[in-house]
Amino acid sequence: MRPIFNIGILAHVDAGKTTITENLLYLGGATRTLGSVDKGSAITDSLSIEQERGISVKAATVSFPWKDCQINLIDTPGHADFSAEVERVLSVLDGAILVVSAVEGVQAHTFALWEALKDLDIPTLIFVNKIDRAGADFESVLADLQKELPCAPVPVSFPENEGTNEADINAALQSSFFTQDSYLRTIALENLAEFDEAIMEKYLEEKELTHSEIEEAIKTNSSPKKIVPVFCGIAKNGIGMEELLNGVINFLPPASVNKQAPLSALVFKIEHHKTDGRLAHIRVFEGVINSKDSIYLPSLEKEVKIGLAQKFFTSKPEITGKIEAGDIGVITGLPDVNAGDILGSGQGVKKQHALHIPVLTTLVKPDLEKDYAALAKALQIINSEDPSLDFKWYKEEKELHLKMMGPMQIEIISALLLERFDILATFEDPTVIYKETPASKAEGFVRYWMPKPCWAIMKFLIEPGPPGSGLVYESQVRTSDIHQKYQNEVERTIPKALEQGIKGWEVTDIKITLIEGEDHEIHSRPGDFVLATPMGIMRGLDEAGTKLLEPILNFEIKAPEESLGNITSDLTKMRATFETPEFEKNRFILKGTVPVATSMNYSIQFNSSTGGKGRLVFHFAGYASCPEGEGKIREFKGVNPLNESQWILHRRGAFKAEERKL
Repeated sequence: MRPIFNIGILAHVDAGKTTITENLLYLGGATRTLGSVDKGSAITDSLSIEQERGISVKAATVSFPWKDCQINLIDTPGHADFSAEVERVLSVLDGAILVVSAVEGVQAHTFALWEALKDLDIPTLIFVNKIDRAGADFESVLADLQKELPCAPVPVSFPENEGTNEADINAALQSSFFTQDSYLRTIALENLAEFDEAIMEKYLEEKELTHSEIEEAIKTNSSPKKIVPVFCGIAKNGIGMEELLNGVINFLPPASVNKQAPLSALVFKIEHHKTDGRLAHIRVFEGVINSKDSIYLPSLEKEVKIGLAQKFFTSKPEITGKIEAGDIGVITGLPDVNAGDILGSGQGVKKQHALHIPVLTTLVKPDLEKDYAALAKALQIINSEDPSLDFKWYKEEKELHLKMMGPMQIEIISALLLERFDILATFEDPTVIYKETPASKAEGFVRYWMPKPCWAIMKFLIEPGPPGSGLVYESQVRTSDIHQKYQNEVERTIPKALEQGIKGWEVTDIKITLIEGEDHEIHSRPGDFVLATPMGIMRGLDEAGTKLLEPILNFEIKAPEESLGNITSDLTKMRATFETPEFEKNRFILKGTVPVATSMNYSIQFNSSTGGKGRLVFHFAGYASCPEGEGKIREFKGVNPLNESQWILHRRGAFKAEERKL
């Protein structure tokens, strides 16, 4: 079996990822003509909205051969609003290409992508694109990479005549680059020497290094935590593309292959096909998956039978009958699978790194009342493709809610609803997602024993938890008082019970202890404890009271010195806290924190204040206590467990409805 390379291509928006992908496809012989983003003919931009707007919204996988190797290349969205799509792709990669503009250099989203690659230790190549544009400065970009990310860049190619229409590249390993005294040579050898003893020894002794020695050192030490090979070129002109493709197979690792192990795979993308239904794009880490196999699906806690196993070559499916360890493919016949689901054991599946956390929620309404049910169904389908949307359907209020990253995502989902489902919908202005936490310690007692047969008696101790602790639960009740199977139901139900608190938001940073309780040998059922748990929890929260928490962002600003006064004034009005600024030549660096609620639209104002010469980087920092008078309280959606009689009637009816489905 020829080596397989599963490679993702990532970048800040408009850096040229899709153009690079089209060039690599053409080089590999997968396409006869070059696709164009500007002309809407890019293979990986299959949605009409992607073709119209020239941006990637969904990850797209293409496969092609190169020098007796198989390249599975995943083109990812560059806009931060579609970070959840990138997060799932990162979990299936063996290596990555991070694209940076030769003019703009390291941008805000570049930082987030780099942190993810470093956290997951994914070997990475950096490609500096657009070296022909006015203002291109390869040396400055290298310095930025080294200082700002930071990383240890080693240039494998370098430009000549950059910033002009005559711009071209030279291959460092095929020229006298490493024998000439220059800044690029110094940065390359110093970074290599830091991680390679043989290079270090020769470098210090000023002995000549052969190209093969340098190439081997790059290959051995390529990792975000060690050195990063850096290529450059002009994707739109095909310059530097072959060198980059050779770099993939020379410096990035192939997939490991263990076909004999039990199946372990990850669903990284869901799409819907008119005839084949739900298509699950998967990476197989171990074992083999064949058409018509029965596989274990942990999210459903049962075995399910799949339909067909397929591979995608260019953009056309080919029924191969199986997908083996190390490879990427598509399976059909799983109507309940969602993006992010594990298939089989989960052995070898990388953890998921959160690039951005959704901190906005929006209410979606159909423009036509008759489309209400169809809109709900369409949003359920879209949610299966992107579970970060966390779609909520509050049927009593006839409200449809989504979590969002930002305004671009709203615009795209609105267009998808029209394109795919012929539904016109209106999205209300997004609201910041607050959370709540107990204000004090209290107990919540519940006795559910009428009307029989039912019996669930419990007392919960509710306590505030440390910031960032989430939910901590423990039971002090003996299994002779409440049977273990009932206690298991309590533990499973508590996260659901905390989805809405006294102020209408998810409850977090809370410790819950089951301190007393009893079941009944005859009258108790598992459903009794499922029903009673939210009642006891909400009683405890009502007694303790809750306080709001608001989402907070870390920020780093780098801008001209003359704009410092205006920026600090803006930040003070936004309730930001910040450190003493650092000064570097005629610029300053300012770090601090700011609430999401006050800074949602600050990027536009910041660009105006700095004349476009500043850089603002946000990172999600977590949730912090919201000052009195700030924040937003919302009404409880659905039936509130504090309204016990209504809650019991509602839940008993729900149980009966579920029983009828079985």
